Formats: sequence, structure tokens, C-alpha cells
Amino acid sequence: MKFLIFLILSSVPFGSVLAQKKPDYKERYRPRFHFSPAANWMNDPNGLIYFNHQYHLFYQHNPYANRWGHMSWGHAVSPDLVHWKHLPLAIPEAKRTMIFSGSAVFDQDNSSGFGKQGHLPLVAVYTGFYVPDSTRPDQSIQYQNLAYSLNEGVSWTQYAGNPVLDLRRKDFRDPFTFWYEPQKKWIMATVWPREHMVKFFESHNLKDWKPTGEFGPAGDTSEIWECPALTQVPVEGNPSQKKWVLFNSQQTTMQYFVGDFDGNHFICETEPGNILRPDYGPDFYAGVTYNNLPVNQLPVLLGWANNWSYANDIPTDPWKSMMGMPRQLSLKRTAMGWRLLQRPPKAMATLRGTHWDAQSLSVEGNKFLPVRSIQAEIHIQWNPSPNTKSGILLAQGQQQYLQIGFDTRNQKVFVDRQFAGDTSFNAAFARLTRYEGPVDLQNGRLDLDIFIDHSIVEIFANHGELVMTTQIFPDPSNDGITLFSNGGKNSFSKIDFWQMRSAW
Repeated sequence: MKFLIFLILSSVPFGSVLAQKKPDYKERYRPRFHFSPAANWMNDPNGLIYFNHQYHLFYQHNPYANRWGHMSWGHAVSPDLVHWKHLPLAIPEAKRTMIFSGSAVFDQDNSSGFGKQGHLPLVAVYTGFYVPDSTRPDQSIQYQNLAYSLNEGVSWTQYAGNPVLDLRRKDFRDPFTFWYEPQKKWIMATVWPREHMVKFFESHNLKDWKPTGEFGPAGDTSEIWECPALTQVPVEGNPSQKKWVLFNSQQTTMQYFVGDFDGNHFICETEPGNILRPDYGPDFYAGVTYNNLPVNQLPVLLGWANNWSYANDIPTDPWKSMMGMPRQLSLKRTAMGWRLLQRPPKAMATLRGTHWDAQSLSVEGNKFLPVRSIQAEIHIQWNPSPNTKSGILLAQGQQQYLQIGFDTRNQKVFVDRQFAGDTSFNAAFARLTRYEGPVDLQNGRLDLDIFIDHSIVEIFANHGELVMTTQIFPDPSNDGITLFSNGGKNSFSKIDFWQMRSAW
């Protein structure tokens, strides 16, 4: 949860919400099958919980404007992680306290005592960002608060005993809280951002917390750490075997570690010096996992599809920012150690419309396909030839395109958005154009499953072994699709195209 101090001093009164125009979900750049707020600013996903057959998404939200500020919790629900319904603002800022990132749990034993008259509580554990004097933002502090709901998250009551964990620190945030069944206790993972530490705390009632252990510094320490999440993930092909995965974010990217958790400490098994990314593109941040999922369901990771280098300036209206697609998680043991596999939710297939496919297309240079769209799923499969760069161009037209491909010289998948549309709104966006990530070819073959949704593209390589997310802002008429092969000939063994329907 990055914060920009000056915005807390704006003139909009706390506690009031500006009227919002109802969106038609057809605005320029508006995604049709990725979640975006009806209006105004959104960033980190918060309080992800499955409850009463609904996936709840709370999120950092400014109810007043289309830029960061006045952080509150917005709210939406979905039966399948694809079709979403907006609900009223859940937890608004109040008393000079913004509602920063956190998590939500179902207190089924009423350990907190918040339950009343047979209604068991959902409990939000979040960071309160408090500025006691608007003329001295340097005196701000962060501490952990509780709120509870007895009506399935529609309305929330602040706990009168807040804060429940206050270390009198300027930077102490983003509590990820979950029930640890082996020891019958609640676990809270928080970060000390500038020290690159995850701090663990335990409680038996969600109100009284004591420290247990810590993890870090490790991996990527080039930027501050934020938004930890810790969850068990099953091993591919052997779901009874599970490992613990610890996620955190570093301002413009994310990393994860694989290991074990004993209720007090995270024991890391990731190779020292090996930095693992859940996403190698520029636009995936603050990803956290769902609590309270059904026993046999794979863990689900959801992240914010934006980048703090230019987040406030992206040219969208009346909303700003979207979420990436939820991702189902499993683990794979490779020669290099444990690696995360991520796949889109199965319900994405329900949006598939018109289908076109082809086989054994030989390409040298460019080959235009007889389909056009910037709202589609595309699957391509080929054995990249030596010394070539090959792949696909999307959002093509008027000498513009997004390039997605594989470079056999360095054995990496890459995405390049340099010519993919408007870059004029922010110098950092115009500069940050090319990204790449490692992937092992399977018997020399590469599979890419690509989702393009107007202003966002997500790439899943080799069944989720590598994922890349990027924003683009093309002219709506730039909807061409072309295969390319530079440096030699490539044969694309299979291409599938589906026009995707809107989830709204």
C-alpha cells in the first residue's frame, strides 16, 4: 500500500462520498472481463474472502476522485471470479484515519466476541494510517485496526478498542491474517517496509496480538516491501502435498518464496539469490490470496494491474485502474527448485464466443490473421526455430502494435509495448516498454495463452509457468492480429482465437 502524504490534505470532507455516474462499461479503454471500479481510483485488492458462495473483493478506493487519496475500502462480489457486482462503499476513512490495506477472515467460532444473535462475524484486519496534524504529515503513524460485519460484508462496525496492534511506527502495514489450524490460532503477517522484513504475530481472539517470528531481508530488497500474503499451495499432480508460499511487493513488481511455516516462522527453501516473480510484466502489484476457500479448491491470487511509476496518470475516465485476472495456483518441482504455476479461473471459458483456429502456419516475416479484436483470448503453440524472434502482434494498425514473442538467443518470452498506443501521458510509461522472463521449452515447444481486453494484456506461458501483464492504450480501431518470425522461418503448429463477451 504505497501512500502519497500530500493527498490526505485535500479539501474533500471526510465521510462524504461524491455522486458517481453509472458506467456503461463501454468507455474508451474500459476492460470488459477484468474488474474495474464503477468510477474513481482503485489500487490494492484487500479483504479477499470466500463466504456464503460469494467471492468478496474489497479494494483500496478513493470515493471522491480519479487519483490516489482518501483511502477507503470499496467492495464487490462474484459467484465465479469473472462476473462481478458492485456493492456500497464498505469501510470509509474517518477521524483523520485512512483505511489502508488488509485482509478479512470469517470468525466461525466467534473468538472475537463480535458475533451477536446467532450472526457470526466477518472481521477486517487493516492498517489505519493516521495523521494527527494536517500541517505535520511527517508525524503520521500506521497501526493495525479491526472492523466487523454481521451482514456478509455489506456494512462494517469499527472496533471500539482500536488499534489492536500499535508499535508507534511510521511504516508498519498491510496485515495478511488467516486461521492456522494446527495450533488453533490466528496469524498476522505484516511488513516493516524499509527494513525488508515480514513480521509475524499470533492471537486467539483477533484483539490481542504478540510477536512470534520474522522473515527477511531476502530476495529483492531494491525497493520497500509491501503487501505480504502467506498461503499453502498444492503440488501439481500430487495435491495432498503442499508447500507454503510467501508473497510480497516491491513498488513496481512482486516476488515470492517457497518453503514451510511452523506457526511462528517461515522457513524458506528458495535458492539464495534467486528472485522469483509471479509476474514478469510491468503491471502486476500487491497480489494477495483468498481466505476461507472450499477445501478442495486451488488457492487464488489476485493483483492490481498497474504500476506506481505512472498509476495516477493513465488516461482512463471515469475510473482508474483494474485488477488482473484471478489466478489459480499450484507448484511444480523443477531442476531449479520450486516454481509457481498460475492459471486463469475456469469460468473465463464461459465468456468465449466466436471461435477460429488454424494449424501448421508457416511464417517468415509477418502473416496477417483473418480475425480482428482487442477483446479476445488467443492460444498459440509452436517450436521456436534457432536464432529467431517469433510470436504475435496485437492491437495492430496505423503502424502501431503490441509485440509478444520468444527470443531463442536468450530463451526468454518478451513483451514490447513501445508502439502499442498512447504513451504521451507519462514519461515513465513511455520509457518502460520492454519486459522479458525465463521459461523452459517443453520438448522444444512453447504454449502462450493470451488475453487482450482493450487496455490490458495478460500472457500465460507454458500453462502458467510464466505470466506477464501489461497495460496498453491503443486506438480502438487498432485491432489487427499478426504472426511474426524474424531471423528465419517458424511453423506455428496451432492457433486458437476466441472473441470474448463482456462479463458486465
